[in-house]
Amino acid sequence: MYRWVGTPPFWARRPGFSTLIRIILEQQVSLRSAQAIFHRVAVHAGRVCPRSIEALGIDGLRQLGVTRQKATYCHGLAWRILTGTLDLRSVARGSDQAGRSALAAVPGLGPWSIDIYYLMALRRPDVWPHGDLALASALREVKKLRAHPSHLEQQHIASRWSPWRSIAARMLWAHYLAGRNRLDAGGTRKPSRTRTGRT
Repeated sequence: MYRWVGTPPFWARRPGFSTLIRIILEQQVSLRSAQAIFHRVAVHAGRVCPRSIEALGIDGLRQLGVTRQKATYCHGLAWRILTGTLDLRSVARGSDQAGRSALAAVPGLGPWSIDIYYLMALRRPDVWPHGDLALASALREVKKLRAHPSHLEQQHIASRWSPWRSIAARMLWAHYLAGRNRLDAGGTRKPSRTRTGRT
């Protein structure tokens, strides 16, 4: 049964480079850990922008607690934007297919990361995040399934909510967090160790 918690939080993020960096840092780790590392990088760099991340370099990011793989991804993303290989304004203004293809060509941005960017930053209404662990848990509870649904099973269930799957995802995230006492009365996510997604 769905746990009613009122209007689900919007959890919006500003489109752009810093949000993609944050999404990369959030892959396969707790939100608390990712937030701490992002804050450390932002304080050290002055601001999280392509030039500051490129200037830090992979070794500089590593010294701030970023894993070597993610440091490589972050530095590579900065390089692509500085060289004009990737234009995030074109991604936002163009078709979803073209934008997703452009992001998918960037090492470190997999299906989940791209879906989160399209849902939270570009605010598209019909996105179902690929392989999101919290959504799988919420679907299992709401639909009373015996096990966590596979990605294909999630897609089948969520297809009934198209063209508003982003709203359904927000409602299920709110259900998941409220059931674990990680959503306060105002709909704000409390600091937690919740891991939501993949890459």
